[in-house]
Amino acid sequence: MDSCCEAKEEELRTLRGSQKNVLTMVLVINAVLFVVEAAAGVIASSTALLADSLDMLGDSLVYGFSLYVLWRSPAWKARAALLKGAIMAAFGLGVFTEVMYKAMSGIVPSAETMGLIGALVLLGNGICFVLLSARRADDLNMRSTWLCSRNDIIANLAVLMAAAGVKFFNSSWPDILVGAAISTLFLKSAFTVLRESLLALRRLTPEVTTSI
Repeated sequence: MDSCCEAKEEELRTLRGSQKNVLTMVLVINAVLFVVEAAAGVIASSTALLADSLDMLGDSLVYGFSLYVLWRSPAWKARAALLKGAIMAAFGLGVFTEVMYKAMSGIVPSAETMGLIGALVLLGNGICFVLLSARRADDLNMRSTWLCSRNDIIANLAVLMAAAGVKFFNSSWPDILVGAAISTLFLKSAFTVLRESLLALRRLTPEVTTSI
């Protein structure tokens, strides 16, 4: 019996070590992508790039929280997932504000910069997606981070479509519409994470929920 318990503990340590390595790598990638894409969004006057860069910042915070709760109880993991959902919702509302501003200003962004940076960020997020896919079934914490990465891929493809639309029509509206679509995706994902984390918290016993 003791040997079985020791084997299980070792298995858990190995699993958490693997999760930590993956989360650390995607955290670094997203932090770098945020700086690059935010700067490019300002230079190119692109709503889509700015929206996507805020997503990178949000993901960096999300992965940081995920690393923090790796060695903690299921209740801590559920609370972290709840916080992730709140962060995603906040960024979604922020993007809507940016969309309204750009719709009024009418500034046409640089399609070339959008396309170049969009392709670079897509490559980085593709790497993150592959790394997280292998760990997405481990627990709620890893599933929520994988969900963020999946949404990043969709948003990156939309940015590239916006760049093509801006170039073809010489208009800011493809950029504005994609920014609005990305914010909608944020809010939908936020509601999914919030719902799953609340369900997880309800399933926990009062003793576990109040543990530290």
